[in-house]
Amino acid sequence: MDKVKLAVIYYSSTGTNYQLAKWAEEGAKETGAEVRVLKVEELAPQVAIDSNPAWKAHAEATKDVPVATNDDLEWADAYIFSTPTRYGNVASQMKQFIDTTGGIWAQGKLTNKVVSAMASAGNSHGGQEATIKNIYTTMMHWGTIIVPPGYTDDSVYKAGGNPYGTSVTVGQEGKMVEDVEEAVKYQAKRTVMVAEWIKKGSK
Repeated sequence: MDKVKLAVIYYSSTGTNYQLAKWAEEGAKETGAEVRVLKVEELAPQVAIDSNPAWKAHAEATKDVPVATNDDLEWADAYIFSTPTRYGNVASQMKQFIDTTGGIWAQGKLTNKVVSAMASAGNSHGGQEATIKNIYTTMMHWGTIIVPPGYTDDSVYKAGGNPYGTSVTVGQEGKMVEDVEEAVKYQAKRTVMVAEWIKKGSK
């Protein structure tokens, strides 16, 4: 059977969700999946980026990461989305990307893709769960197969116990509060596993 193709699509201003995306890539590759790590297009003006040294540094460090397109969505069997929380919802950059998918959605090209999601926020009750669930609401419209981690592995508990998707609190100086690396890798492996089942079943 062909390898599962996974697109890890993220938005990150200062690097947290980029790190989550890279851990997801590592976990998925351990299963033999083919992975593309893709950022969504930045919408903020350069003056805003330049006003925050961490944001400016991260933008420069990741300038060569490819920008996600609808072609990537067609290519992939599965997606993992990772976004910071903005008032309990996805970042506008991620929403803008999602809002460009109407054409391929109308053609049925997003149906039966496998999806999971991750999020970050500045405090432990900052809307991470709501953000992930808002992504999943969109995914229901796409007709995807949503794959949350649930409580199916000990790494979920160690990362804070979010059954909807791995989430992390970003504390002072931009450091992650929870240890989520293994949970992210597990979530990616679980996503690929279900995508393999779907591919086998659709043959």
